[in-house]
Amino acid sequence: MIEMLHFGFVQKALIAGVFAGVLLAVIGVYVVLKKMSFIGDGIAHSAFGGVALGLLIGANTTLSAVLFAWATAMLIGVSKKNSKTSEDALIGIFFAFTMALGVIFIGFNKKYNADIFGFLFGDILAVSASDVMTIVGVSALVLFAVWFFYKDLTYFAFDEEGAKVSGINTEFIYFLLLTLVSVTIVVSIKIVGIILAVAFLIIPVSTALMLTTDIKKLIAISAVISVISTIAGFALSYAFNLASGATIVVTATILFAAVSIFSRFAKR
Repeated sequence: MIEMLHFGFVQKALIAGVFAGVLLAVIGVYVVLKKMSFIGDGIAHSAFGGVALGLLIGANTTLSAVLFAWATAMLIGVSKKNSKTSEDALIGIFFAFTMALGVIFIGFNKKYNADIFGFLFGDILAVSASDVMTIVGVSALVLFAVWFFYKDLTYFAFDEEGAKVSGINTEFIYFLLLTLVSVTIVVSIKIVGIILAVAFLIIPVSTALMLTTDIKKLIAISAVISVISTIAGFALSYAFNLASGATIVVTATILFAAVSIFSRFAKR
């Protein structure tokens, strides 16, 4: 399977997949700890409306998806602060609304466009050099933001009320987290599709939580699990001629199951 690394498209796919996986895993730590897993799924699907709108008006689909997903996340955040409706219900409402808008936009666009289906399911083998540059650049910016606001984000994730009492601007941190989740998911979706993006936001962190509760170790282990899942899944898909993205998700899930079984025996 080493021979697959001789191909340029495989090299780009692996680099993009590893960066996307690590980025999603790091942001996923705060999403899972804050019990916001559903919001990742909602934002991922809301970006579909942004892609459809971009195709309709002839704009850059990545930019339109980012703006659309970010606007949706901000609306969810504002609605949560000013409404008695639960966050899960609000996410479900906006999830359905933005997906429906996407379908309407597609209806207005009479031309068939494969970008829609590539966006939904991803095609990691079709990653271009510009896609690699984008994910590397976004990873650097997002990871810097996580490092810079590490203490505030961590305190907010574990104890929002305590963070607020201690003087942390929890409203700013909440909207910052929504922004980071939006950008991370949309940029990753461009490469790996909605299914893999949502999976890597949750599965590596859930696996790591069975091994440690230390936040720094949790981030590191989640990132390592993402890298292992990406490389192993990619190798398996190449060896058995399987869909790369789906195989990576299955590999991550198998790791989750294996760690779950191991942790139960270890406790006994």
